[in-house]
Amino acid sequence: MAHSHDHSNSNKNLKLAFFLNVGFTILELIGGYYVNSIAIISDAIHDLGDSLSLGTAWYLDNKSKQEANKEFSFGYARFSLLGALVNSLVLIGGSIYVIYEAIGRILKPEHSDANGMIVFAIIGVAVNGYAAWKMSGGKSLNEKVVSWHLLEDVLGWVAVLIVSIILKFKDIHYLDPALSLLITAYILWGVTQRLKETLYVFLQGVPKEIDLPKIEQELRKIETIDSLHHTHIWSLEGEHHVFTTHVKLKNIDSFAQIIDTKSKIKEYIKDYDFQHFTIEIELDEETCELAKE
Repeated sequence: MAHSHDHSNSNKNLKLAFFLNVGFTILELIGGYYVNSIAIISDAIHDLGDSLSLGTAWYLDNKSKQEANKEFSFGYARFSLLGALVNSLVLIGGSIYVIYEAIGRILKPEHSDANGMIVFAIIGVAVNGYAAWKMSGGKSLNEKVVSWHLLEDVLGWVAVLIVSIILKFKDIHYLDPALSLLITAYILWGVTQRLKETLYVFLQGVPKEIDLPKIEQELRKIETIDSLHHTHIWSLEGEHHVFTTHVKLKNIDSFAQIIDTKSKIKEYIKDYDFQHFTIEIELDEETCELAKE
């Protein structure tokens, strides 16, 4: 029952953070144009990315309650990869626009409304701070990741607040576009890393924390195993992994030895906590079409 309660809280927190972020992103875009601040607009692009991430997290939190079916036999975990890919492309497109606008502002300076920027910065710190606080006590991975994103947003708005206070007393036109370039550079660095990780999982790369050759080497030490082939490890969505292998046996005199060998393999790989695993057993008289010559 406690698990159900935690899931309900997780869903409510993600929903609250999503609507807060979406509403504030719209306000930022309108306000950024109104006070003529490219820094606020660049932060709006950042918040748009966070809104997409939150929406994806919220959607997947609901979707995760659905069991695997005949269409998606592994379930819906890999939907998160598609969401991350779309989010990354949206952020890259938005960042390119902000860079273009910011460079134009540096070459042809424009006046920004410092008082308006201060108001939006205070609202930004308050809204994102509240959302980060609500998510900080979360236990799910989604909640923890979202909490860190929102905390980053708070720090970004603190930077906007500092610059807007400086502009109030000294009208340095290039400060606003310079800050927007810094925010955008940070966004692009983060989204590039995320896109790289997403594509690696999407292309079914072996999870970084798992040493595939070591697993094969350790399994070959089992006295009844002659060789392994067609061994694959990949990840559903970066957290839950899949293991498959074909095992060629030797010196098998009874069915009990086959059962014992399978038990030893399962005992070894259980430390890796694979979400799914498949072990294909082959006797020494068999010829596997997938085995390399």
